[in-house]
Amino acid sequence: MNLLSSMRYLVALSEHKHFGRAAEACHITQPALSNAIKALELELGATIVRRDRHFVGLTSEGERVLASSHVMLREQALLMHELQGDKDGPSGDIRIGAVPTAMGIAVRFGASLQAQYRGITPKVFSMSSDHLESGLADLSLDLALGYIDRTNIPVGKLSRWPQYNEHYFLLRRAKKSKGKLLQLGPTIGWRDAGVMPLCLLTADMHNRAIIDAAFTTVGLHVVPAMEVNSSFSMPMCVSDGDLCSILPGTLLATVLHLTHLEALPLSSPQVVTPIGFMAHASTRPSRAMQAAIAWLTSDAWLSKARLYSNPLQL
Repeated sequence: MNLLSSMRYLVALSEHKHFGRAAEACHITQPALSNAIKALELELGATIVRRDRHFVGLTSEGERVLASSHVMLREQALLMHELQGDKDGPSGDIRIGAVPTAMGIAVRFGASLQAQYRGITPKVFSMSSDHLESGLADLSLDLALGYIDRTNIPVGKLSRWPQYNEHYFLLRRAKKSKGKLLQLGPTIGWRDAGVMPLCLLTADMHNRAIIDAAFTTVGLHVVPAMEVNSSFSMPMCVSDGDLCSILPGTLLATVLHLTHLEALPLSSPQVVTPIGFMAHASTRPSRAMQAAIAWLTSDAWLSKARLYSNPLQL
């Protein structure tokens, strides 16, 4: 049995939640993946996978093996890159998780990083804040882009790099279309926005908690007319319905072409939320990770991030 290969298969099974899809991702047959997992269980003397007719989940022992697998596979990749030397430049995967409202920035970051280092393969995933923390803790993520002031990971175990501040806008239909871009309307207070029929994110999303807190400060408890769990769906509720929505500036870039809509900056109170990259501080960075950190802290990237986060240039 190849221990590292079996651990790699276990990681794939945990990600895909399906034996067939995990096998396909690993470029092996499903029986080969199943046999490797069973051999790993025999080697360790513990049941790792809960099975019925299909994959059900991991046992508590399986979760411990999965955490060790992430560490061992990471160390293997680091060693291989170090042995290769500098001849081919940084290479390997960079796994980036991002909260839904920051996905556009994360994707742009990954694309611009890959344009500079062809050997690096960014893999970007949309995740909740809770899942970002889990991914950083078990090393299944290299980088996370999210709310840097909201984390349960001890400060000493987390590196943070502020990127931009998230500002909020009320998106609604304009009285009439003008020009070739999304219209910028006058400033509106949270109290006035709260009496409109709103499409908001579901209550389990941290962005929704920020918005609810803003309404609470002006004495409102807002019950949305519609809820979605995808940030990119909210503009559709406005464009094709009779609803308004509240979006961070990063998402306005997705609706700049909709001239029949207008974005109104929200104030009273002025809500500003810092967004940044995070990584586990205790891990030894790969050469690919070193290149990613150098790029995300560069003035060239930071100026782009701030532009992307505020496409209306307020």
